[in-house]
Amino acid sequence: MDAKRVVELLYWRDVKTSGVVFGASLSLLLSLTLCSIVSVSSYIGLALLSVTICFRIYKGILQAIQKSDEGHPFKLYLDQDVALSEETVHKYSDCVLTRFNTTVTELRRLFLVEDLVDSLKFAVLMWILTYVGALFNGLTLFILGLVGMFSCPIVYEKYKVQIDHYVGMANKQVKDIIATVQAKVPGLKRVKAE
Repeated sequence: MDAKRVVELLYWRDVKTSGVVFGASLSLLLSLTLCSIVSVSSYIGLALLSVTICFRIYKGILQAIQKSDEGHPFKLYLDQDVALSEETVHKYSDCVLTRFNTTVTELRRLFLVEDLVDSLKFAVLMWILTYVGALFNGLTLFILGLVGMFSCPIVYEKYKVQIDHYVGMANKQVKDIIATVQAKVPGLKRVKAE
């Protein structure tokens, strides 16, 4: 799936497709809050299998009554190649490896305090996440993220000017506070590259 299709999906350009993807994803996540992933996977598999078996039997009976020889109703899908090519696997594994290495390098830099200010920011983020973790579990965060992914872009598109104005004001205030703290606390001033 390319980036353009994802953007169209999140901005609800095709309401029917976005609704189906959002509804199916939200239903899956909500069902995972009630049952284990094994149960949910089994129920989804049973539902799909029930539909395909019933359709296959229906088409078989229809062919017997009409005395036609249409063949297997899923022949088109059975003939499609679903195997992943080596190039595709290498492409995505290289991408994952690059991101993994970048993440490990950044975490090493933060945990070993290469830059005190960045490590303190990371510590504050971890401290905030302890409170988030106490309030929500991972599945709830996924659900909130999914709802946010499908609602925030469309809200931002409608109220772009107002949101940009308030984000700019907040950004300016945060920069002023950081500059004040860095000026007052010794050792927090960043060394400027020469």
